[in-house]
Amino acid sequence: MRSFIAALIAGTSYYWAFHALPEGAWLTAWKGAGVGLLALWAAARGAWALALVLALGALGDVLIEAAGLVTGALAFLAGHLVAILYYRRERRAALSPSQRALVWLLPGAVAFTAWSLPADRMLAWGIGLYALALGGMAASAWASRFPRYWVGLGAIAFVASDLLLFARLGPLRGSAVPDWGVWPLYFGGQAMIAWGVVGAVGRPAAANR
Repeated sequence: MRSFIAALIAGTSYYWAFHALPEGAWLTAWKGAGVGLLALWAAARGAWALALVLALGALGDVLIEAAGLVTGALAFLAGHLVAILYYRRERRAALSPSQRALVWLLPGAVAFTAWSLPADRMLAWGIGLYALALGGMAASAWASRFPRYWVGLGAIAFVASDLLLFARLGPLRGSAVPDWGVWPLYFGGQAMIAWGVVGAVGRPAAANR
């Protein structure tokens, strides 16, 4: 639990540091610390697949600052693909028709929305392909046996964060909204996912509602 609390402190304090302090290598490391500590906590609790997903997310956080958006996005893409495989392995036994429809529609809806956002249309197809995996991750999380109020909604928060990030390349260019909204949605979503999955590991599926 102390590792989880340390992760929350690192992640929430970075939000303040990003707005108040100058850029630098130490600030980049601070950015990666929140999700990195979530990964260590998940590994210590036996959630190894989730720990890998979170570690790739922490790597993406650092690489975006150190090597650019595309390089960081590749780490996140790898994390989404691992997450899809993991959540599909942990599928819920049954879905209602409305939930099944959401799971089918979400990847395409996220991909189309992301594709439509950049003003530079040369970027649109790469962003759309990335967002297809992002939406697939969220859909797989929603269809998994893990508690939706934590894991499903956490994945949706992650999606909202990335869509705000892409909107900065188009309709929200120059707006303060992405600066203030991207990190809370992203880190909050990752923390929700970690809490929900780790709490459910080792429990019977029927208990994870």
